[in-house]
Amino acid sequence: MNINIQVGRSVRGLMSSFLVGLMMAVVFTVQSAPVQAQGADTIRAIAVEGVARIEAETVRSYLLVREGDSFDPLRIDRSLKSLFSTGLFADVSLKREGDTLVVSVVENPVINRIAFEGNNRIKDEELAAEVSLKARVIYTRSKVQNDVNRIQTIYQRSGRFAVSVEPKIIQLPQNRVDLVFEVDEGTLTEVQNIRFIGNRIFDDGDLRDIIRTRETRWYRFLSSDDTYDPDRITFDRELLRRYYLKNGYADFRVLSAIAELTPDRTQFFITFTIEEGPRYKFGNIELQANLRDLKAEDIADKMTLTAGDWYDSTAVDETVDALTAAVGNKGYAFVDVRPSVDRNEETGVIDIAFKIKEGPRVFVERINVTGNVRTVDEVVRREFRIVEGDAFNASKLRSSLTRIENLDFFEKVTLTQAPGSAPDKAVVNVEVQEKSTGSLSIGAGYSSAAGALAEFGIRERNLLGRGQDLALNLRLSEKQSQIDLSFTEPHFLNRDVSAGFDIYRTETDNQTSSSYDTQTTGGNLRFGYPISSKLSQSWRYTLKTSNITKVPSTASIYIQNQAGKNTLSEIGHAIVYDRRNSKVNPSEGYFARMSNDLAGIGGDTKYMRNRVNGAYYHKFADGWIATTRGGIGLITGIGEDVGLLDRFFVGGDNLRGFENSGIGPRDTSTDDSLGGEFMYTASTELSVPLGLPQELGITGKVFSDIGSLSGVNPSGTDIVDDSSLRASAGLGITWVSPVGPISLDFAQALMKQSYDNTELMRVNFGTTF
Repeated sequence: MNINIQVGRSVRGLMSSFLVGLMMAVVFTVQSAPVQAQGADTIRAIAVEGVARIEAETVRSYLLVREGDSFDPLRIDRSLKSLFSTGLFADVSLKREGDTLVVSVVENPVINRIAFEGNNRIKDEELAAEVSLKARVIYTRSKVQNDVNRIQTIYQRSGRFAVSVEPKIIQLPQNRVDLVFEVDEGTLTEVQNIRFIGNRIFDDGDLRDIIRTRETRWYRFLSSDDTYDPDRITFDRELLRRYYLKNGYADFRVLSAIAELTPDRTQFFITFTIEEGPRYKFGNIELQANLRDLKAEDIADKMTLTAGDWYDSTAVDETVDALTAAVGNKGYAFVDVRPSVDRNEETGVIDIAFKIKEGPRVFVERINVTGNVRTVDEVVRREFRIVEGDAFNASKLRSSLTRIENLDFFEKVTLTQAPGSAPDKAVVNVEVQEKSTGSLSIGAGYSSAAGALAEFGIRERNLLGRGQDLALNLRLSEKQSQIDLSFTEPHFLNRDVSAGFDIYRTETDNQTSSSYDTQTTGGNLRFGYPISSKLSQSWRYTLKTSNITKVPSTASIYIQNQAGKNTLSEIGHAIVYDRRNSKVNPSEGYFARMSNDLAGIGGDTKYMRNRVNGAYYHKFADGWIATTRGGIGLITGIGEDVGLLDRFFVGGDNLRGFENSGIGPRDTSTDDSLGGEFMYTASTELSVPLGLPQELGITGKVFSDIGSLSGVNPSGTDIVDDSSLRASAGLGITWVSPVGPISLDFAQALMKQSYDNTELMRVNFGTTF
């Protein structure tokens, strides 16, 4: 029994020992298993295959795993995406070979050159400037697609929505390609119809005249306004808003502007949906001056709004500008003028209170000019009405922007402001985009005064980027030939003074009117300066030699006696007061000019000449513009008679219905015009619309001219010298055509003398290329 018991205990001990050993082995195995697995999943090496231009280390730098890291599927997937995102590779693959990570790449080719085919309307240079891909740049499909979209956008802006662009590549050795954009420009996508929904006051025709976009018509073949442009549609929305606000519709809104393209992509139908709202009148208009020592009555004259008139947002803005300028002129640098509007929809009245208070004290810390590659900074800076250190003035900044734009040196001018180095300082940034300022012109035309004519001119308006103007012009015509070289420095000695010179040679045929020719060679020195914003003065010195030639024996004895050369040395000045709204096509305002010339400071001609002229313009309605102009002149010899070339001649352009030099003193035995020493002319003209589309540029006019010319020395029995009034009336047509302005006048002389030379029709037209 005892033995059995001992044996049983030994068996149990052996089993216990086995179980303990087994458990320890399991524990060891479990503990050592991760160590073995970790060694098996470690990246021992990274191999890069397929690279030619790109270094292997560059490829490894884009990976998110390194040698010694584990084979983490998530990080390897992100590494794959990282390599693709570089745009350097057409294909990328990552695979495991044992403990090595193998990266296989296919490099994108390098662009050898970029070409455009099929682009007849837009030059290669313009397209090349727009696309992002260039020669020696890595080719990627995404960039090619972006450039396809860019090219299509350019064509769509020019009205060609049917354009299609197909990129093609030509494989070259050494993994290079030529990229060719094949362009099918398609036809112009024209605006077939423009409709308005919601307009009750103004009909569709009125609103079509307001907006810039036009419906396609045959006579608009030289205009692009009848092609669809989304930017122009946005501008049209603003034009409609301004028009309605100017006419009293303060609640006006453009709800939508929808452009529908036909399935064949050749025509657009545009629909503007608008909400006019009620029309308002000005109600109570107040002026509240909340500045020390400033009384409202001191600047009340700047308030041009009248209670009971139709509301006009443009007039409100002009009043704000006028009040700001008036208060600033009284020494208040920091001014804030704001109109407080109280709108009453029930009564249709808008009460406005212009509140003047002290604005924030902000100074101009710095003015930055950028984008001027050729134009020097000073040319831009001298147009500013404020300088660094001045009080910040929004009105003067707007005026400065206008002055810079009026230089016409830049395609685009952007003026912005940014915070300065302190809260009370501001930085003004001016960004300009330069444009070509040189021009070469060739012209041809006809006028009743000169006959058939041809012109050639070359001009640089921004010489060497300094804002100087240099021009050479040559004009050849049946009755006059001239060559003229001129130079102008607009800011002489860095002051607001323009200075320049002219050198010219002129040959004139006066055989028809006065039986002689003239040859003149000379030059001018000139300078001018503004006295105020509306008043300016100019001075001029002239030295020239004139020669009266080809005087036939049948000519007037008074002209034969004038034959030969004479030298003129003359100093003159002019003062001009100009309140026109435009110097090119005025419709409102007036100007007056007085000039005095004194000859005799050297030379062999002595006289005193005085002239006064002016004009007044008034617009009654769109297209209806009344113009009244007049002039008077008197020349007096100093110790001698006034020469033939220095006298006044009237007729032609300054007195329609009469030929050039058609009135005034005349030798009846030869019918030669002798000119006169005293003259005056006046004209009243009314421009009228003819019911034709505005963009045709055709307007009608009715006019009446009066004038007289008298006084000549020496006198004789064959000379008629009558100071009686001459008058004419007529009508005409002016066409601002695509090839230049054309004017056709028909006039009938109503008051005349028997010896006057009259004409029924006068024509002027010309074109410049």
